[in-house]
Amino acid sequence: MAISVGDKLPDVTLVKPGAEGPEKIQSGEYFAGKKVALFAVPGAFTPTCSARHLPGYVEKAGDLKAKGVDEIACTSVNDAFVMDAWGKSADAGSVTMLADGNAELAEALGLTMDGSGFGMGKRSQRYSMIVEDGVVKEINVEAPGDFNVSSADHMLGQL
Repeated sequence: MAISVGDKLPDVTLVKPGAEGPEKIQSGEYFAGKKVALFAVPGAFTPTCSARHLPGYVEKAGDLKAKGVDEIACTSVNDAFVMDAWGKSADAGSVTMLADGNAELAEALGLTMDGSGFGMGKRSQRYSMIVEDGVVKEINVEAPGDFNVSSADHMLGQL
């Protein structure tokens, strides 16, 4: 069963690229006490994710923060080194890159997909959510192959 509005995010281990290498963080601690615009992509460096999804959040970071968002975070079933390289290549300093390398978050949210037809294995579905103090306030899950409701523009309309 997928997570819903009003649910508390599960507490799982994620990995954040840091100045001294990968840093393990608990999602419960990361989301506590702040309003986070979280979005997930099936894979770093994949076409839609790199051309539209991440760039949209980078471009709209100021607008999101002006509407009360404390932090913008991107998660993907990739390792922290890939997430770090992708964030740097996209000049995404305004977005916290969170590696969900073992799909713990995607599984706990009930938002996995099977990308094995593309040689990608288990991945996260494309989605966005507004999380306040660890509680889901809005959630937008894309239909397979779509990119509409998880965009930064759509999220701006929800704030």
